[in-house]
Amino acid sequence: MEPGNWTALQEFMLLGIPEEACVVFLFIFLLILLGNLSIFAIIRIDSHLHTPMYFFISNLSLLDICYSTTTLPILLSNCMTGVSIISFHRCIAQMYFFVSLGGAECLLLAVMAYDRYAAICNPLRYSIVMSPMRCYQLAIACWISAFLNSILHTVMTSGLSFCGVIHLQHFFCDVPPLLKLSCTDTHTSKNLLYVVSIFLGVSPFLYIVISYVRIISSILKISSAEGRRKAFSTCSAHLIVVTIFYGTANFNYIGPRSGYPLEVESVSSLLYCLLTPLLNPIIYCLRNKEVKGALSKLFKKKCFMGWH
Repeated sequence: MEPGNWTALQEFMLLGIPEEACVVFLFIFLLILLGNLSIFAIIRIDSHLHTPMYFFISNLSLLDICYSTTTLPILLSNCMTGVSIISFHRCIAQMYFFVSLGGAECLLLAVMAYDRYAAICNPLRYSIVMSPMRCYQLAIACWISAFLNSILHTVMTSGLSFCGVIHLQHFFCDVPPLLKLSCTDTHTSKNLLYVVSIFLGVSPFLYIVISYVRIISSILKISSAEGRRKAFSTCSAHLIVVTIFYGTANFNYIGPRSGYPLEVESVSSLLYCLLTPLLNPIIYCLRNKEVKGALSKLFKKKCFMGWH
């Protein structure tokens, strides 16, 4: 296409969602905030939950709050006002934070697998291996690495030229739909996306799989049935979260996309940014006796103080 036909892009028109879905998305957003804030708060308040495992779960809850807040408020605003327009700079900013937080979650899930591996396979050295300082270092490394990685995508995507139709066939700004919309050569950007997807998506996932092979092998060697049950219960919630997150993420960034209709890609991306933040509090709360006990104790304490 000739340079004269390129558009000096100022804004994108996002794919709209039906007005009747506004209430559903608002309800989901409130559930995400309430659930993750509750998990984060109870772990900070209850001293019995001040362990490496719950420290990383609290980080995961904080990530999920930020993650959903990056996309859902703008989506809800567009849905309620009927104006599905986002400026170019806001779109790039949204993409930066979305990619950063998604990458941080990939790395954090791998760190959580390392924590479970250290606890089950090397229990005598667990307190040394997962010291408070080490936990903080690992968490900070996840956040910083992901935000630095997102700079690459942001710089390369913001430097693309867009022309013709400015309708972004997506509910929010993400790298793949922006690459599709560009009318310049995106070969380098696509290669970067796949390389980083393998580094931040496939590599942590493979590490998690290898870790759990060794964890399960160690659990099976435990002589008592109660000991095996308890060990499995501490790992099952994490495995469920990993399956949901990596399953939807890899479908969006690594899986074959050419045969999928745009509607399928958009809905799958929406599930990717909604499903994990929504289900994480349910998985870690309903399946975890310690968290349920802490919430029950806090609720009773507040009720007692309210009566007096």
